[in-house]
Amino acid sequence: MIKRPTFDSTQLTRRAEELIAAASNRYRITVQVANRAKRRRYEDFDNDETQMMKPVMRAIFEMSDEMTQPEIIGDI
Repeated sequence: MIKRPTFDSTQLTRRAEELIAAASNRYRITVQVANRAKRRRYEDFDNDETQMMKPVMRAIFEMSDEMTQPEIIGDI
């Protein structure tokens, strides 16, 4: 059984609230988080890596980082 490290739930909540506050549509941002988490889940499944953070939590952290630090987003 994989033991996951504990994460600061207040930081996760704060970041989720920031995402929702910055979005023009709460439903759309929720769907975007869910889609990113789903995509990351399958990418992680293909890599056979044991992940320390659940996909939804990681998606929230990544999206809030992209919102606050746009320089980390590269041109694709």
